[in-house]
Amino acid sequence: MLDREGLTSDDRPEVADDGPDGPDQSDQPDQPDQPDQPDRAIDELDRRGPIGWRELVSDFVKPGRAQVIFAAILLVLGLGVAMQVRTQAQQTDYSTLRRTDLVQMLDDLNSESRRLEAEIAQLEETKRQLQGGADRQRVAREEAQRRLDVLAILGGTAPAQGPGIRVTIDDPNRKVTPELLLNTVQELRDAGAEVMAINNTVRVVASTWFASGRGGIVVDNQTVSVPISIDVIGEPHALTEALRFSGGLVSEVQSSSIGGTVTIVSDEKVTIEVVVKAPVNKFAKPA
Repeated sequence: MLDREGLTSDDRPEVADDGPDGPDQSDQPDQPDQPDQPDRAIDELDRRGPIGWRELVSDFVKPGRAQVIFAAILLVLGLGVAMQVRTQAQQTDYSTLRRTDLVQMLDDLNSESRRLEAEIAQLEETKRQLQGGADRQRVAREEAQRRLDVLAILGGTAPAQGPGIRVTIDDPNRKVTPELLLNTVQELRDAGAEVMAINNTVRVVASTWFASGRGGIVVDNQTVSVPISIDVIGEPHALTEALRFSGGLVSEVQSSSIGGTVTIVSDEKVTIEVVVKAPVNKFAKPA
């Protein structure tokens, strides 16, 4: 049968049936494989070669946004680590102390505990006498006088005597500093020192100050001559060990940086006669 173009059905070219899904993918030419992203980055680095110093300088002078953020994070982490290390350094580390130092610290704590227990017992007895005693007025007067004497000794307005030690610091090179002398006074106070005097001319009280002067160390406006002597009233053994403690007065003065000597003598009766004038308060009044 002829159609309009004069071709029979047998003469028509055959058309492949693609089906509902379109042309057969198997007849399509093969596409070249696309390289992966990591391989492409490696190839790019290989083509660029090693990074030169000019590029490093350029990145350092003109850092990118990511570099700035990374540097800020490192800075914050560094500050945090530094603060942590400083805080830990300031804390007392007893693991580095010697056995004898730890034993001495324990003895000092026990001595202070016994002293406080005796004081508590005395106060309890005074309270009992004031509440139930027949002569309350006499007990009250005695207690008031006792407190007055204690305050006078602590304030440095009255002489004092009792067991203690006498410390002599020989400093031929004049290397002892006011800071070292102040630390010594603080160590003695921590060991239970009740009364102290320097060179039998300066009574150490709460307002005592230390400084450097032309003639040497100045304590409460008085120049301290060499050798320096410190009279201390308190428990002799505890006071002596406080000065012999590692890093204390004895080890500091006898070190090569100072080159001095320290002599400590215990005495059952140390007398301190130097006193201070009671200050006049300008603003503070009894409440």
